[in-house]
Amino acid sequence: MILQGKSIFKSFGRGEAITPVLKGVDMNLEVGEFVTIIGKSGCGKSTLLNILSTLDQTDKGQVLFEGRDISQLSDDQAAKLRLESFGFVFQMPRMVKNLTILDNILLPSLTYKKNKEEAKKHALALMEEIGISDLANKRISQVSGGQLQRAGICRALINNPSLIFADEPTGALDSKSSQEVMKLFNHYHKAGKTILMVTHDMTLAAKSQRVLLMKDGSIQTNLTMGTSEEDNLILLQSCMNKI
Repeated sequence: MILQGKSIFKSFGRGEAITPVLKGVDMNLEVGEFVTIIGKSGCGKSTLLNILSTLDQTDKGQVLFEGRDISQLSDDQAAKLRLESFGFVFQMPRMVKNLTILDNILLPSLTYKKNKEEAKKHALALMEEIGISDLANKRISQVSGGQLQRAGICRALINNPSLIFADEPTGALDSKSSQEVMKLFNHYHKAGKTILMVTHDMTLAAKSQRVLLMKDGSIQTNLTMGTSEEDNLILLQSCMNKI
């Protein structure tokens, strides 16, 4: 097991204004799995992803990565873990405006103090594989949203992470670009990558291997997807209507 959440609680606010967001969540992720967390806005899915990836901390409970408790790491320890072991794909790729696409992809590897030439070679190979090799010297303002998200996937992969976290990775894209991004996720999953994705889109969740349905701060249902995306979607819609 690569990732495990044990009785995770999280609230926001103070005093009488405290709002419980996560209410004793338990979950696990095996090596090589592609798991999606789905639920309506406000159900706590992005908060859960942030806690599992050390971007936030629990109020109570544990997060285990490769058997190690990572729920209460210091800021420096958490940053080091994220840099070495995690890749992130966000809804809006967090790029540096005055850098080229290639330089943005390289940033995590330079922070990780990898050999610059080896990192550049790896970045260019990723860009070629993902289909954006012609954008290496372009600025952010010169590419489309779909192209920028592809660059974000390259950046997530640059340090060869053990686990990829994706938070609404297609939320700002049109349907065509969304499908292209999902094809990339499925490609890297088949190549052996472990992926945990958050989305509100059932058509995208139907393409993953397993789906966790969240409501009101807890996981209501754990569904294993089959080989038919159409059947998966029907199952998801039925389960979502019941919770």
